[in-house]
Amino acid sequence: MCVFCKIVKGEIPSYKIYENKNVLAFLDISQVTPGHTLVIPKKHYENIFELDEKISGELFKATNEIAKKLQKKLQINALNIINNNGPLAGQEVFHYHIHLLPRYENDNVKFNYPKHEFDKQKLEEIHKKILGN
Repeated sequence: MCVFCKIVKGEIPSYKIYENKNVLAFLDISQVTPGHTLVIPKKHYENIFELDEKISGELFKATNEIAKKLQKKLQINALNIINNNGPLAGQEVFHYHIHLLPRYENDNVKFNYPKHEFDKQKLEEIHKKILGN
C-alpha cells in the first residue's frame, strides 16, 4: 500500500488542512515553503491519466478552496500549483497529488527549465498531431 493510501486510512499521521468524502489535503512533510500542501484523491489513482472526470472536478474544486484558505490564513498573494505525472516528470509518490506551494518574498525557490522557440511549421505540426485522429 502506498504512503498516501496509509495517510488516508489513518495509519500514518498527517497535518490535515482539508477533507471531504473523496479528497484529502495535508501539509507536505518536506515543506518547500511554509504551508506547502498536498491535495490527493482518497481513492488510489497513480497519475492524471487514470483520473475520471468526476474526481478531476472534485480535486480542482478542492484545490481552489484550499488555495484561497492558504491565501487568507498565510497572507500570501502567490502560489504555485504543481503536478508531476510519471518518473520522467519527477513524480516520486505514485498516488496522484497536487502540490500547493505558497510563495513568499525571497523564498529562494526557483523553477528553471529550458524554453524552446519553434517556428510556425513546427507549431503547426504539433498542433495537427494533437488534433488529428
